[in-house]
Amino acid sequence: MPRLLLEPEAEADLEEAFGWYEDQRPGLGSEFFAEVARILQAIERTPEQHSIIRGHTRRALVRRFPYAVFFVVDPDLIAVTAVMHGRRDPRRWQERR
Repeated sequence: MPRLLLEPEAEADLEEAFGWYEDQRPGLGSEFFAEVARILQAIERTPEQHSIIRGHTRRALVRRFPYAVFFVVDPDLIAVTAVMHGRRDPRRWQERR
């Protein structure tokens, strides 16, 4: 089974979103993190279940929050390239990897 790796840009995306949600309501950032962790586990278990949306990039939607996780599957690695709000400019994730 390929291992899951969060690229540095995806980690920065998560930190930014966490901070924004915490500013809205204390604890909401943690709820966001929990939902992202849930989808990352699902991606790791069955990456092919998620749709290819461009080239080799797949997308998984985060429940309860308007975010998507973008990732690429290689034989030994699942690389998460972005965690982005649905209304962000798609060029932000398309230019990665």
